[in-house]
Amino acid sequence: MNKTAIIALGGNALSQKKEAGTMSEQFNNTRHSFAQIMEFIRRGYNVCLTHGNGPQVGDELLRMDLTRDVVPPIPLGICVAGTQGTMGYMIQQTFQNALRQEKIDKEVVTLVTQVIVNKDDPSFKDPLKFVGKRYSLDEATALAEELGWDIKEQEPGKWRRVVPSPDPDFVMHGLSIRTLVESGTIVIAAGGGGIPVYNTEENKLKGIDAVVDKDLSAAKLGRVIRAQEYYIITDVDQVYRDYNTPQQAPIRKMTDTEAKQLQEEGHFQQGSMWPKIRSAIHFLKHHGEKAIITNIENIQDAIDGNAGTTIVKDN
Repeated sequence: MNKTAIIALGGNALSQKKEAGTMSEQFNNTRHSFAQIMEFIRRGYNVCLTHGNGPQVGDELLRMDLTRDVVPPIPLGICVAGTQGTMGYMIQQTFQNALRQEKIDKEVVTLVTQVIVNKDDPSFKDPLKFVGKRYSLDEATALAEELGWDIKEQEPGKWRRVVPSPDPDFVMHGLSIRTLVESGTIVIAAGGGGIPVYNTEENKLKGIDAVVDKDLSAAKLGRVIRAQEYYIITDVDQVYRDYNTPQQAPIRKMTDTEAKQLQEEGHFQQGSMWPKIRSAIHFLKHHGEKAIITNIENIQDAIDGNAGTTIVKDN
């Protein structure tokens, strides 16, 4: 049987930090990314893709705020659903074109995915998820006062809006996703971490305003589809000990036990590498064989273990 890979693309794989985020730029970035992702298809993998949406959903929220006196604003949860559609369309079309260019007969589908969360998750009281553009302190403070944002400093001198980011309890539609992936269909699912919903006391689904932790959703989805390998595509080439310090040192390979120890020692930044390490550990806890963290430029070499950081089970 073909191996199955779950691939988690960061939102910045489609929208670069230094760009305006126009649709033309995002399509160009998507085409660049999928020129590399095609290597999985050439090697016969079954593939399920998920993606972040931080820059995109932040832009959607800003559009809501700027037009709130003209048209009724759309809640955050529905903005997440909207980005699943728009980003899924970009990825689906780009991937399908790449397949056509190499004369590979496969279908690519986007599945709008709901994810069950706990409505009492602590993140609703202490939002930590960065979305949207980066601002100076003065710009961010003015927007926060005008629009009621919660803001935090992500990098020195760079401030962004923060929203709740609860952990996913359960990725819905798993049987459908797994059936499609096992049949050879390329599936884009749980985009942006999935649309957050919760079960009411009447056992009905109800949406809630948040952006679900994308990395943990990907790890849980990987378990559902029985993926052997989990690829986390981010904006750094690999994991580093003491990142952004004079003692910075690359980590080419480690076990899940070593990763957990480094995590507990504070080597990984919350809101950046920390959730990726946590999701890799979660993926390996079940039947996953390896998790790889790298950037899009190094993904082909990372498949062979020649780039990025590979995390495996501790035997």
